[in-house]
Amino acid sequence: MRHVIPIRPDVVADGCADEPSGEVPRLDLPLTRRELLRGSGVLMGTIAAGSVLASLAPSTVWAVELKTLSQSDGTAILKMARVLYPHKRLPDAVYALVAKDLDADAGKDPKAATLLRDGVMALDKAVGGKFAAAPAAKQLAAVKSLEGTPFFATVRGKCITSLYDNDMAYKAFGYPGSSWDKGGYITRGFQDLKWLPAPSPQASPSPNLRAG
Repeated sequence: MRHVIPIRPDVVADGCADEPSGEVPRLDLPLTRRELLRGSGVLMGTIAAGSVLASLAPSTVWAVELKTLSQSDGTAILKMARVLYPHKRLPDAVYALVAKDLDADAGKDPKAATLLRDGVMALDKAVGGKFAAAPAAKQLAAVKSLEGTPFFATVRGKCITSLYDNDMAYKAFGYPGSSWDKGGYITRGFQDLKWLPAPSPQASPSPNLRAG
């Protein structure tokens, strides 16, 4: 499932630009102040100046609506996702996709909703307060304490797909996306990732060569 997070210029114009939360970008969800009140919760944040993802966003504010989970639940799940898969290059806007997708699952299955809410309560109990506001060391210890539970497995499993299969993650990691519809990597060059070591000449022989 490919994701695009909605970035709303009208949210900024409506006086919500100073809302606390994430760091970065991208959107598709028509939210106004009045519509924000209809959902169970809303995760919001702003785009960091100079971010590599800034070019993807038409506004400085991102917002993700939760229809079943509360804002507190969504924020805790967002923070847990970052503990599980910490990437400095990824803004909170990308981690919010995990909460968004789990919220969609919760809307279809009451048991899934209960599992997520109970899991967040367990995280809060483990840190002795609000998990999302706890220091990083306490968050890590809390997440580790739930390893092996259905809640841990559910969030971890959703991270694998929600975090990495979206344009923002592609941009942050330097992945150019699908190649087959652009002629493949042989004609475009497969060494697109700047953070990997350059391959040897033997690793990319001429396409005219044939194995003997």
